[in-house]
Amino acid sequence: MLDGALATELERRGADLRDPLWSARLLIEQPELIRAVHDAYFAAGADVAITATYQATFEGFARRGIDAAGAEVLFKRAVSIATESRDAFWAETGNRRGRARPLVAASVGPYGAFLNDGSEYRGDYALDEEALVAWHQPRFDLLARSGADLLACETIPCAEEARALLRCLEAHPEVRAWISFSARDQTCISNGEAFAPVAAETGAHAQVVAIGVNCTPPQYIAPLVRAARAVTAAQIVVYPNSGETWDAVEKQWVDTPTCGSFLDGARAWYDAGATVIGGCCRTTPDDIAAVAAWAVSLGRAEGAPSCAMESSV
Repeated sequence: MLDGALATELERRGADLRDPLWSARLLIEQPELIRAVHDAYFAAGADVAITATYQATFEGFARRGIDAAGAEVLFKRAVSIATESRDAFWAETGNRRGRARPLVAASVGPYGAFLNDGSEYRGDYALDEEALVAWHQPRFDLLARSGADLLACETIPCAEEARALLRCLEAHPEVRAWISFSARDQTCISNGEAFAPVAAETGAHAQVVAIGVNCTPPQYIAPLVRAARAVTAAQIVVYPNSGETWDAVEKQWVDTPTCGSFLDGARAWYDAGATVIGGCCRTTPDDIAAVAAWAVSLGRAEGAPSCAMESSV
């Protein structure tokens, strides 16, 4: 079990994230609220917490007048908040029953998240692979050394950016990561490339512990999982959104959820071959708690590691 949404859960708790830094804004202003959300997801049954670094970049912090040294402090703060939440949860003996020690995954968002124009759902970048490597490397290097258990390279819209991130990963042979793509429909990632060959290529990398899809409408997930399962033996990670649509121009959610029950969706994704399940935008600790309770009913608590990625990290 992964956790669920961070930014929209922060907003649900009263945070104002109308800012290019999005959830990373609270690393500056309200770190205690980020901690409260991590606490809620661990209590709900999450085996992995994803840090508040998705939209955190050196360039983005610089626009707020924060120099590289200050930005490094904030990146490390994000990992420390999640780690301290995990450690406090694990210190309670009652929380250990039937579970493996939860993990902390440092979020590595796409270049499009920095642009703050929705291009992580299009992949129409003006940068080639070399330029993407150069852009990602400084932040990637810092997060690789941050003390997180692994990296979550997420909402990647195109194979070219995935390849750039894999090159960054190879500079840290001791580090493991998952690569998760955004998808436009049940067969293609956001820039229109077929998911199956991208999954095969990415899943074959020795440092990749899982490949999958996130921040994608729930109705597309099961076909995408089946396509990936047919071409790779890697763990399959999925954490879709609620099915609502983000309007990147108006900066608001539109439409209604397309998945009546997140739990019903999780059952279908599991049956399709997903082994690591969580939620993205507009999902909540209640959604994670429902899926975690169902996972226990499958026998997760009967002595087996509760995190499918644990043995690979």
